[in-house]
Amino acid sequence: MSLQSHDHFERVKHVRRPKKSTAERARRQKEQKKRLVALGVSQETADKLQPLEIRTLLKRPLRAKQALKGKGLA
Repeated sequence: MSLQSHDHFERVKHVRRPKKSTAERARRQKEQKKRLVALGVSQETADKLQPLEIRTLLKRPLRAKQALKGKGLA
């Protein structure tokens, strides 16, 4: 079987890949915020943070805890 016999089958990735839904994104962000609050960050502080900031803080939880304590936000 040669590769040339399969040339007419082209993969169209943007058609096959499922789209991310808004509801799933909201669910993930809510879950991440809960995890941040469980680390000791106050709910008010977590509510003020942007989703990107929350994800960044959750990448290194111990450092995030220390950094927020130093700022007086935890």
